[in-house]
Amino acid sequence: MKQNDFIATVLPFKDRLYRIAKRILVSNDEAEDAVQEVYLKLWKGKEKIKNYKNPEAFAITMTKNYCLDRLKSKQASNLKIVHSNYQNSDNLEKQIEANDGVALVFKLMESLPEQQKIILQLRDVEEFEFAEIAKMLDSNETAIRVALSRARKTLREQLIKKYNYGVS
Repeated sequence: MKQNDFIATVLPFKDRLYRIAKRILVSNDEAEDAVQEVYLKLWKGKEKIKNYKNPEAFAITMTKNYCLDRLKSKQASNLKIVHSNYQNSDNLEKQIEANDGVALVFKLMESLPEQQKIILQLRDVEEFEFAEIAKMLDSNETAIRVALSRARKTLREQLIKKYNYGVS
């Protein structure tokens, strides 16, 4: 595989890999490093890429595994927490409110078990199909649906608790 073919194959999903890495590792710098490492590994195995039915799913699996390994490593204690800004509106007040809501949901997602967090990211943020997620995570669709349902239920309960706190 030549460099141009490699770039055409793997570059389109760079942002998706970054978002997954960011969801797992939280830090922008760590997520960028993770994506760079995954691309390096993909480049080293570039001749095998054409053998995969879905190179994007393979790269996402690699990214997930690399990030989870990073969290388990001794270096995990050095991870920096950096918050991103999300913009959804031109009106400053609405923009701030939307930023707070999105930031709260993403913050609550951090408290979920790792598997639920990844499934929620892949389904609700990245919009993958259940079959694709099951393949990426080496699971079955039923388990993915159950984990997603539990993750959404936990988030919903936490949001209700947060916004109804003190209301009789």
